[in-house]
Amino acid sequence: MVCGTSVDPIYRSAINRDVAPAAAGEFAPVAIGPMRIWPPVVLAPMAGVTNYPFRAMCRAFGAGLYVSEMITARPLCEGNAKTLKLSDFGDDESPRSLQLYGVDPHYVGEAVRRLVDAGRVDHIDMNFGCPVRKVTRRGGGAAIPVKRRLLADIVRAAVRNAGRVPVTIKFRIGVDEHLTTFLDAGRIGEAEGCAAVALHARTAAQLYDGLARWEAIAELKQAVRTIPVLGNGDIWEAEDALRMMRTTGCDGVVVGRGCLGRPWLFRDLADVFDGRAPQDPPTLGEVAAIMREHLSRLCDWMGEAAGVPMFRKHATWYTKGFRGSAAFRGDVMRCAGRADVLALLATLDPHEAFPPSAMRVPRGKTAGTQTVALPDGFLDDRDDPTPLGADVEELGEGG
Repeated sequence: MVCGTSVDPIYRSAINRDVAPAAAGEFAPVAIGPMRIWPPVVLAPMAGVTNYPFRAMCRAFGAGLYVSEMITARPLCEGNAKTLKLSDFGDDESPRSLQLYGVDPHYVGEAVRRLVDAGRVDHIDMNFGCPVRKVTRRGGGAAIPVKRRLLADIVRAAVRNAGRVPVTIKFRIGVDEHLTTFLDAGRIGEAEGCAAVALHARTAAQLYDGLARWEAIAELKQAVRTIPVLGNGDIWEAEDALRMMRTTGCDGVVVGRGCLGRPWLFRDLADVFDGRAPQDPPTLGEVAAIMREHLSRLCDWMGEAAGVPMFRKHATWYTKGFRGSAAFRGDVMRCAGRADVLALLATLDPHEAFPPSAMRVPRGKTAGTQTVALPDGFLDDRDDPTPLGADVEELGEGG
């Protein structure tokens, strides 16, 4: 899709300007059950983002493990049509990786059994990191690891029903700096048979604010010794992944907001892990070509009536950092259909260079910090294994 030569240092941020590509044999493929993932890079599940069209766009630029957006266990068991559509994969997807959210061991186990029996998945990831207030105040999402026995019961139900399909879990440092849960969560995942664990190195209180605390990834790696530990947080450029693995000792990286509007990040990651400097970033004309393909995939997958509105947020991310992009994004929001978007894309200057600072322009969720709400009495007995109510499961949104 995008061709280029080795990147000039002007395109590297100051923090990465002197980071050398991987040396031969420096890193190994990350083993997740029978899968060997190279480069050791995983697309983070993001609700409303990592559907099949987006995964296909990212996969076209480089290898790795591409995880679906989050699917909720109970609606899946009940045959909810929207949930079933979200759990679909493209015919060309392999391996098929799905993220599952659930708060009740029964429904989690049943959802996993159905997915595996139907041959629909090659890997299941479980979300215990959602920081959204409406979820945590009912004890769900990032609050679940507070309840150690409940977390163990949920993970055990998934692993037992998955058979040979590997199960991984993703979680945050904890609720806030006073209530950390990541070491317990990692050890529980390891003890209950997970194939790997992943840490988003922020607390739920941080949301997506500030810098990720990579030192927590290093601490988790020291605590979890028999399965891979993956790190998540602040992978904006390919060299960030090298720095994370070199400084923490983690086995692989999980890429979230850094690839929003920048799917070629996976090409850059493949380059640096294979010992090459990343290629030149695309011009605005090349970005427009990527946007046209993404729009086409969305409309083909979900219909124009749904695909065009979904594309609008991607258009914001693709153009962020370019000159005049704010006005362009306003025009995109007023586009009624696919033809309108294509006409607007045709007005972009095809020769405009990619701004050197644009890779690190924040994209995605930026909500500041919060005081995390928990149910009354939630901390009274952290070993209470009582499953949470169905209303919690219906509200999960990713983490």
